[in-house]
Amino acid sequence: MVETGKLKIFNDPIYGFIGIPSPFIFQLIAEPHFQRLRRISQMGLSYLVYPGAHHTRFHHALGSMHLMVKTIAVLKQKKVPISPEEEEGLLIAILLHDIGHGPFSHAMEHSIVEGIQHEAISLHFMELMNRKYKGRLAIAIAIFKGEHPKVFLNQLVSGQLDMDRLDYLKRDSFYTGVSEGNINADRLIAMLNVVDDRLVVAEKGIYSVEKFLFARRFMYWQVYLHKTGIVAEQLLIKTLQRAKSLLRKGIAIDASEPLLFFMKNTINEGNFDDKTLLKFALLDDIDILSAIKSWQNHSDTVLAKLCSMILNRNFLHIKLKNKPIRKEKIEEYKVKVQEQFQLTPEETFYFVFTGEIHNQAYRSDKQNINILYTNGKIVDVAKASDQLNLKALSKTVVKYYICYPKDAV
Repeated sequence: MVETGKLKIFNDPIYGFIGIPSPFIFQLIAEPHFQRLRRISQMGLSYLVYPGAHHTRFHHALGSMHLMVKTIAVLKQKKVPISPEEEEGLLIAILLHDIGHGPFSHAMEHSIVEGIQHEAISLHFMELMNRKYKGRLAIAIAIFKGEHPKVFLNQLVSGQLDMDRLDYLKRDSFYTGVSEGNINADRLIAMLNVVDDRLVVAEKGIYSVEKFLFARRFMYWQVYLHKTGIVAEQLLIKTLQRAKSLLRKGIAIDASEPLLFFMKNTINEGNFDDKTLLKFALLDDIDILSAIKSWQNHSDTVLAKLCSMILNRNFLHIKLKNKPIRKEKIEEYKVKVQEQFQLTPEETFYFVFTGEIHNQAYRSDKQNINILYTNGKIVDVAKASDQLNLKALSKTVVKYYICYPKDAV
């Protein structure tokens, strides 16, 4: 990190030098709650599929902010009215949009806490910091919640062509080595404008938008929803569920104090207060990895086996289907695994399970991407595109999976 006066410059492998736009933004970056993102992996356990995917939420937050700086400059050059306060609000909102992620990102939303999305926890962090800085984050919070009266400000932080998506596609493509996911963020930003308070893309940028949507679809099926990555994440969820189950039975489990707090208590949206938030702020990937390394030698064979599977990358087998798995087939697998490994029905639950994954590359019903023609006409990109496949991208694709020990079935 190169110091320049009172501000600093981060050297980023994607964009080169990223400048910090103001002393207050730098102050927020220096906050311990934000520095924690250095210890939260951007792509969870995806490094077990793509060895280079070790980048963090800290990387992504700075990259998203950098793209927002560029976008603001482009829009202001096109005479779009953005006040200094709104500009700061945009930068804060995008910088802190992922501050609520737990260890290994999305896996924790189904195991550490119950039914609380990371966006809700991000909002808790932002409200806490807003009180500390005497209301200076108020505009950022309104934008983050999608409640700012200028709709295009909300769209830049959370929309179908927001800075979050532009950065994570480009960044995740780089770190995984999956070049098909790479996008031209600079060109997309250069094509942005605002008409009737909403974001539009200039007509000549339609092919860049098409590339963006196809790249997003590719990255979801080939990277984010890669079947090996699904197994790894589900095993992590099952591991934490097993640890919770043992604790409730009075069986001792070694873990860090913050992790034990969430293991012993049922935390949901109703009881997630400031005290809980500060406990959550102490959690990161290190807590989970340390626990898994310890639990691989636990006397409970189910917990020990789940942990060794993750650490040694010795996963369950997974089958992906276009139709729901028949109940008879699931029961057949459960019986075979139960008999071969001498498990109880409760224990078998951790080794034979099903689920489903969803992907919708483009939602034409929610904050759609509009193309601005030179004659002033505005058309949804799915209708404006001459790519027939683009309409198909707006349909939700569902796939069903079953996981089980291959040697038992």
